[in-house]
Amino acid sequence: MTSHKLAQASATSVVKAARPAAGWTIAASSFAFIIVQLDITIVNVALPQIGADLGARVSALQWVVDAYTLGFAVFLLSAGALGDKFGSKRLFLAGFLLFALASAACGLAPNAGFLNIARAIQGIGAALLVPSSLAILNRACAHDKKLLAKAIGLWTAAGGVSIAAGPVLGGLLLATAGWRSIFWVNIPICILGFLLTLRVVPAMTSKAHTHSFDWPGQMLAIVALTGLVGAVIELHPLGMGHPLVLAGFCLALIAGAAFILVEQKVPHPMLPLNFFRQTSFTAAVLFGVLVNFSYYGVIFVISFYLQKVRGYNSLQAGLAFLPLTGTFIFSNLASGWLIGRAGVRLPMVLGGLVGALGYGLLGAVGIASHASFLQMLPGFVLIPAGMGLAVPAMTTSILSSVEKNRAGTASAVLNTARQVGGAVGVAVCGALVSDSFGGDMVSGVKIAMWTTTVLLLAAAGLGYLVRPVATK
Repeated sequence: MTSHKLAQASATSVVKAARPAAGWTIAASSFAFIIVQLDITIVNVALPQIGADLGARVSALQWVVDAYTLGFAVFLLSAGALGDKFGSKRLFLAGFLLFALASAACGLAPNAGFLNIARAIQGIGAALLVPSSLAILNRACAHDKKLLAKAIGLWTAAGGVSIAAGPVLGGLLLATAGWRSIFWVNIPICILGFLLTLRVVPAMTSKAHTHSFDWPGQMLAIVALTGLVGAVIELHPLGMGHPLVLAGFCLALIAGAAFILVEQKVPHPMLPLNFFRQTSFTAAVLFGVLVNFSYYGVIFVISFYLQKVRGYNSLQAGLAFLPLTGTFIFSNLASGWLIGRAGVRLPMVLGGLVGALGYGLLGAVGIASHASFLQMLPGFVLIPAGMGLAVPAMTTSILSSVEKNRAGTASAVLNTARQVGGAVGVAVCGALVSDSFGGDMVSGVKIAMWTTTVLLLAAAGLGYLVRPVATK
């Protein structure tokens, strides 16, 4: 046997030996995405009941969603940098602990203000979990790009299962045990993820351990994003001329500009601006913003539409959400297969177009005061089918565009942008239906659908700009 064949056989045996260990690592990492995604859809179904119990307005309920996504967004960049600095496994375990404690606080919340603070802390826990889980996956599968694509497909499919289960589980819990129970269900999942990670994920170190932490960048990111999201949420109830709204936008602009200047100067920025010199990286990040803006905003308004306009109870609404969430499972798995054969560009473009068709169908025929569920169904199926195809490809593109020891930071940049997009989507779409519980809500939901249709078409165009990534 030649030396080339010996080397090839040796590499093949290494890959095969690594796969069982990688399988357990994928399982451990998937618990993070399960808990993060579950909390999005399960809470949306509960919003009307939370508002009735705590006497909260729609703008306050927007904060129940956006406090979580804001906490998630503003700490993701730091979480990625901390994972690269101290090791992803340590940060991953800390994320499970913090998420479980914050979930317990949500379950005990006496009022909307306390709940929103606890939700923000939940978001911080989620921020610790997501980039570290992707960094763990990237390291476990780095020997095999095709395996990495499949692993990300399985990781996102696990999130798809929890997205699908969230509304149904939420509806059952709301009907039997009240809205507080939707937060208690997080705790056993966190415990299982924590214990499995301890057992199967090896300690991970990085050359970045000597890097100093970017405190100025972190503080400016918190100020800028909080100002932006807060101003967008309060824009509808208070008006553009209100001092708080103007202050929020000004704060976001000033802090955002200062953040960019700081990141250009510090030796180890939490947001490496050189990432954005790559067209593929920038296009994938913008793609993620548009996808999350559309999906988060739509599931927020659909929850109110189903329960306030159509008169569904919480369990019926949860079951109605099932096709809007369950299709993720199949399209995520299909995406991993497609990436392995065609690269990342095709699933991103195709996913954007399919998602746009879904939103367009809802805007055209699915949303009306007396629309049947069958009229909503095609849109409810196509939206997650498109997103499920696109998101694993988008994530694979990001991870493949940077060095292994920057994977945590790169995934954090992507997920920060996505969470900001989601928070703004909830704020904008929520403003369209705020305080209009009746027939007028239908026109607001329709506007949201047509807006998201245009955004997904733009996302498909961005997908075409992404450089194909070889997975063989």
